[in-house]
Amino acid sequence: MSELGVSFEFFPPKTEAMQKKLWGAVEKLSPLEPGFISVTYGAGGSTRSRTHETVSRLVKETGLKVAAHLTCVAATKDEVDEVLRDYWAAGVRHIVALRGDPPGGPGDPYTPHPGGYANAAELAEGARKIADFEISVGCYPEKHPDSPSNAADIDMLKRKVDAGATRGLTQFFFDNDAYLRYLDRVRDAGIDIPIAPGIMPVTNFASVRRMADVCGATLPGRLVKLFANLDGDPETRRLIAATVAAEQCLDLAERGVKDFHFYTLNRDDLVFALCHMLGLRPKPLAADMLEASEEKKAASS
Repeated sequence: MSELGVSFEFFPPKTEAMQKKLWGAVEKLSPLEPGFISVTYGAGGSTRSRTHETVSRLVKETGLKVAAHLTCVAATKDEVDEVLRDYWAAGVRHIVALRGDPPGGPGDPYTPHPGGYANAAELAEGARKIADFEISVGCYPEKHPDSPSNAADIDMLKRKVDAGATRGLTQFFFDNDAYLRYLDRVRDAGIDIPIAPGIMPVTNFASVRRMADVCGATLPGRLVKLFANLDGDPETRRLIAATVAAEQCLDLAERGVKDFHFYTLNRDDLVFALCHMLGLRPKPLAADMLEASEEKKAASS
């Protein structure tokens, strides 16, 4: 498993306490030498400034490759292009280009913003015109909920690749067979970019159930039963979550998967343990990361 590659997704913190948690997670996971880390972008651009601040700080204070999420929602092309230019000026060289969720929330039909990018393929193409970004895009093993068919979903992925996407990151899933069947369909369509499985450790089953309903991810009956009647027992939920995620990752690795994208939810413990089980071991912190760590400790003392 020495060829294993990992990447980690974080979200921008809202409070000082959340910020401390985020930086603790970054510090814990950085020695695993991820290929990149990414920072999410809220629905309707609701976290735009916090995302930019978090990304900019990560670029300045760590030796990590940092990717910024960007969506088409609630913004004109000119506004999105301005964000792209700001990211490039801040040293960001990697964008995760996403259509984004409907501004009205789950269940509302998606309508492109007037004068905005209509979808992730157009956004990827626009980003390429701004600068030579590396571009990752979303992939959906169980089909994007707005796609009329699996074939249409893969056609959209091909449009993203033709527009400049170089990597796919999947929506989280719990059925490994669904992911591998999806890979077969993608390769049969002539799409050869790397597509890393998105792994979501189930730290809060009720929350994951809500997210699964929105994105169309299947929750296997076995998973539902494992978490049944545990709403008031976080410790047992945590142990089961670790077991379920470990089984999923180890099965994927045994079936030839070499790259994993972890949705950390700004937690490092389960993700670090999963990487350890997959064979990853921490490397010494780079000098710039050590310096940043010491500065943070001094500031908090």
